[in-house]
Amino acid sequence: MLHLQGLMADREATTMLIIALILVILYTFAPCSGANVKIGVPENYDGIFPWYLAKLHSLPGNYSDLVVTGDDEGIFGVDAQFLFALKPLDREKQPSYSLQVSFRTSQHRQSFTVEVCVIDKNDNVPTFIEESMRGSVQLGLLKGIPFMHVDAMDRDDRNTAHAELRFSLMEQTPRIPSSQMFFINSITGEVSLTEEGASTLDPEMCGRYKLSVMVKDMSGKANAFFTTGIVTVEVTGNTWASPDPVRLQENLPGPYPIPISQVKWSGSQVEYSLEGEFPEMLFTISREGVIYLNAPLDRETQDQFQISIVVERPDGREIAKPVELRVMVGDANDNRPTFPQAQYHTVVKELAARGTEILTVQAADNDDPKTDNVRIFYRLVGQIPESPRALFRVDRDSGVISVQADSMEGTAPQYTLTITAEDAKGLNSSCTVVVTVQDENNNPPVFSQHEYGPFHIPEDALVGTTVTAVLAGDADVRGGDSWKVDYCLESGNEEEVFTLVTDKQTNEVSLILSKVLDFERESEYILVLSAQNPVALVRGRYGPASTATVSIYVDDVNEGPILSQSHYEVTVREGEEPGRVIATIRGYDPDSHPIRYSLQGDTKKYFSIGKYSGELKTVQALDREENSTYTMEVIAVDGRNSSLSASTLVTVQILDVNDNSPVLVGDYSWKYLCTPRWEDQALVLASRDSDGPQHGGRLNFSLRSDATVRRNWKLTPINDTHTNLSLNIPYLAPEVYTVPFTISDSSSPPRSTFINLPVTVCPCNVRGNCKMAAKQLQGMPTIQSAVGILLGTFAVIGTILIVVFVRLSYQNPKRPSKTNQERVPLKISI
Repeated sequence: MLHLQGLMADREATTMLIIALILVILYTFAPCSGANVKIGVPENYDGIFPWYLAKLHSLPGNYSDLVVTGDDEGIFGVDAQFLFALKPLDREKQPSYSLQVSFRTSQHRQSFTVEVCVIDKNDNVPTFIEESMRGSVQLGLLKGIPFMHVDAMDRDDRNTAHAELRFSLMEQTPRIPSSQMFFINSITGEVSLTEEGASTLDPEMCGRYKLSVMVKDMSGKANAFFTTGIVTVEVTGNTWASPDPVRLQENLPGPYPIPISQVKWSGSQVEYSLEGEFPEMLFTISREGVIYLNAPLDRETQDQFQISIVVERPDGREIAKPVELRVMVGDANDNRPTFPQAQYHTVVKELAARGTEILTVQAADNDDPKTDNVRIFYRLVGQIPESPRALFRVDRDSGVISVQADSMEGTAPQYTLTITAEDAKGLNSSCTVVVTVQDENNNPPVFSQHEYGPFHIPEDALVGTTVTAVLAGDADVRGGDSWKVDYCLESGNEEEVFTLVTDKQTNEVSLILSKVLDFERESEYILVLSAQNPVALVRGRYGPASTATVSIYVDDVNEGPILSQSHYEVTVREGEEPGRVIATIRGYDPDSHPIRYSLQGDTKKYFSIGKYSGELKTVQALDREENSTYTMEVIAVDGRNSSLSASTLVTVQILDVNDNSPVLVGDYSWKYLCTPRWEDQALVLASRDSDGPQHGGRLNFSLRSDATVRRNWKLTPINDTHTNLSLNIPYLAPEVYTVPFTISDSSSPPRSTFINLPVTVCPCNVRGNCKMAAKQLQGMPTIQSAVGILLGTFAVIGTILIVVFVRLSYQNPKRPSKTNQERVPLKISI
């Protein structure tokens, strides 16, 4: 039963009057279609009447006979251009009024329309449309899926908040198994299960619930009107469950589609769909929930299907969890057994015993392995070459191929077998097996003769010379390991004079000379040669026929001399007395012939060598400063055959001796030092020593041990060969001074050179140039005298040349012939 809740409070007349005036002003130009003048008036006015609504501004100044029509109830009137009402208005009874206001002017009668729109107030309580609200919920319904709808209405204006309704669930009875089993949408009024309700709903525990619901207007605000009601919910069972598994035979003949199962949702109208891993349209479901098979199944492609059946509302929302249908595919013997490969290769040894297994072939059948459809039988149906027969057999059940003959010796090297695999229905396939008969080492290699030779080879034969080639034959299959032969020199080659090289294509072995022969040392070789296979013999043994003797004689050849060294390094101190033996060249002749020695490359004849002794001597004293190294060639010739010879290089290094004194290098006559002394001004003195660095490496400058000299001058070393000479005192009188000093080398004892160096000292300008000539050093020639001597010498030479050319011009000698021109001496008369 619905209950009206809340009462409208009384409003005071003054307050209502103020609100009415404000609303009239606001709605004067509010939308109210089709009117010349529009006025908004609130409903349920309870103030003083007449209630003046608005002034009619459309009236001219000279109007008369003002009349209002269109009001059958006599509610409205006009007084002094003001429109008034005589009683309250009710929007729910009539939402608007269309009034005609007419008046007369001086010319004719005119009129205009006034539209009075009644403004809504929240003066109505919402009510449920149905007094008794009932619904049912199906077991298995998902949470949030509506199973019923609660409707309510409000007579207030639907375009305002007065008619905006909100629903709420007040109470659930009974409160089992949870107090929150249901949920109501506050806006739509849809009732659904909660998470707890969807998971715990049980009609056996509770088959009926009563829900207390409330509806409020004003969007559910605190001051809203409301109404409550009771909703009865019946809990019903459901036929929505997974159907029984279905077993279908593959390759069903049809016709298709074939119905295979059915599901049904017992509640409201729904739609079904199928999901799963299967080809599109292989399975379909009708609107009634019937599931169809639309095409033949192939168990070998897929032996079972797991189909999910989805139930949804027409709007696409899933209403319950999907149920599963399992479809199993039964096997039909529709597959022939097949081998994983078309051809197999295997090997059997030629000495294999009867029953030896050589290969197992296995075919596969895609039919159901739990049935007899996959039982396979094997047969040997062909052998190439056909003879001899009955060499092989294949086990009917296991596919094991084995040797059936007593022996494979003497058979063909290869056989091709055809094997078939067949199932119980007679479906079959075949493969080929290529069997290679592997040769075994049952034949040792043998030589065609027991002795080879004798072979003659000169002792000067080149290394790499082939002495002979022999062959040990093998009766096994050519090219196999059993046929190949490894040769070995068992004796007679202890010094490894010979090596063996085998031709792998023919098994022929060549005896190769690997070292230089020497007749005088060894004139005969008796070699024992053996032959064996690289793999072990499986039958028989190596006998005398696998061994042979090779005889080789070395022929004597006259050989040239041999020198003990290819290069001699000799050192000699410079200045040593001539005739000393500095080296002895040693050689020998294999044939004991005498050896003669000679030198080549000693163009200046500084050395000599003993013709038979090989002693190398100096002919004259050697100077390292002239040449530090001499290289020559010593020739050793066979005393009985001059065409046979040997040579060696001799390098003579001359050792340095301190036999040169250091000297001063350079012209210092034009150089000078400034006085007073300039900072960092010095004469750079250079020296040189012709000896090697051991003796003349570092040269030392030192002033004479004189107090005046050491007071006035200073020597400062720069490097091993240069030093600075500078003033040692601030001022020295301008003059040409003789500075005495000594240059010594670094040998022990040292060699020294005493120097008196003229040094000009003069006053200098700011640029460092001498301002006046220094006093001439006594005993030294002047520049003028030196120039005079030079000009006089040139004059004498010029006079002599003039006389010579004049005498030649008066002579008319006979032109010599071309052949004798260079032999006639030039005759000059002076």
